[in-house]
Amino acid sequence: MGAFDPWDPAFLADPYPAYAELRTQGRVRYFEPTNQWLVPHHADVSALLRDRRLGRTYQHRFTHEEFGRTAPPAEHEPFHTLNDHGMLDLEPPDHTRIRRLVSKAFTPRTVERLKPYVARLAGELVDGLVDAGGGDLLTDVAEPLPVAVIAEMLGIPEADRAPLRPWSADICGMYELNPPEETARKAVRASVEFSEYLRELIAERRKEPGEDLISGLIAAHDEGDRLTEQEMISTCVLLLNAGHEATVNSTVNGWYALFRNPDQLAALRADHTLVPAAIEELMRYDTPLQLFERWVLDEIEIDGTTIPRGAEIAMLFGSANHDPEVFANPERLDLTRQENPHISFSAGIHYCIGAPLARIELAASMTALLERAPALSLAEDPRRKPNFVIRGLEGLSVAV
Repeated sequence: MGAFDPWDPAFLADPYPAYAELRTQGRVRYFEPTNQWLVPHHADVSALLRDRRLGRTYQHRFTHEEFGRTAPPAEHEPFHTLNDHGMLDLEPPDHTRIRRLVSKAFTPRTVERLKPYVARLAGELVDGLVDAGGGDLLTDVAEPLPVAVIAEMLGIPEADRAPLRPWSADICGMYELNPPEETARKAVRASVEFSEYLRELIAERRKEPGEDLISGLIAAHDEGDRLTEQEMISTCVLLLNAGHEATVNSTVNGWYALFRNPDQLAALRADHTLVPAAIEELMRYDTPLQLFERWVLDEIEIDGTTIPRGAEIAMLFGSANHDPEVFANPERLDLTRQENPHISFSAGIHYCIGAPLARIELAASMTALLERAPALSLAEDPRRKPNFVIRGLEGLSVAV
């Protein structure tokens, strides 16, 4: 298989050369260690994200046995119950029903209304970093901003927010390739604790509704748009996990990329109107979610290779975003790139519902850092997280 090795630290440090090699080897390759078919080209990934012969789940059509898969171990059940009832892992009609309800909270108007709150919060966090003379961009700015915004939307009281990020990190460990048993144990514990917390919060909101999303989901349920309590809990966890994980990693991956490309950072500092284009280019250049999986519900053919029902396809977002067929000089960071159809937010029916909010958060933190910490610099080289699927840093130490 050559250089594609998602457990090799050298690959994790920079997977993009391995992707380039993979793309020359054809449009689809079987990868035995994970029993998956890797798809590295932009055109294929883009088409397969919209292909209804593939699904995020198969359980709406087949049992595990019929699909040739083994049911997950019984002791992992709390994680799977939580994960399998969120809209990211559901297919129509359940996906459609839940997404319709949740999308009311993410209309352009609602998201636009959050702008002043997000900008104020970003400014306060950056001021704190500046007052301290620097610090860890990850824990001081990148993490607290999206966590606070999504917790605010959901109506999670400020005093209850401390465990949200650790719970999320433990649950997201299960999205890596072949996660070890210790990862599963942590994910199960976090799933149980997070679910219990939300069950209590939902009970409180039933008695005393507020203006928040949880109250909105309860009201919609009472009006006949049926959402089971489990779907409500799974939806809240998904919104929190998906609503900050990628934004956090886009922020630190992005600034690390800017520090390594001083000409581009200088251009951005000279012209803050580049911020929107910079966000798109940084998400393309170092993709926060490197891989997205789909089950083959009805056999498909890619470039003469038949992929049978029951197989799993791994769409390589990071590779697709560096495909020279679509992006000129893909290995070059170019904040003025005009055509940028990156797929960091996915596509098709599972396109990221929070993309407009993520863009507002990324723009707010970047603008605040450019304006209030104009001499921001890297204090020491960061360590990459030992993860492949969710790509991020252990921290990003900066000086102001």
